Amino acid sequence: MGREKRGGYLIEWWIGDHLPKHVHVYKGGKEVAKIELPGFTILKGKMNKKLKNVLMELIKEGKI
Repeated sequence: MGREKRGGYLIEWWIGDHLPKHVHVYKGGKEVAKIELPGFTILKGKMNKKLKNVLMELIKEGKI
């Protein structure tokens, strides 16, 4: 499992989790989104520009 806090969000992902590859996003202890990567398809919740930028940073750093 991977977990990273950025920009007020907690992003979690599991290596070997079911397809499609995705991350769970939490804010204030509640899940606010489930995002498929790398296409940023929203599977659950909503994504704003700030969250997309956070995810792009993590991808660029090779963390997710």
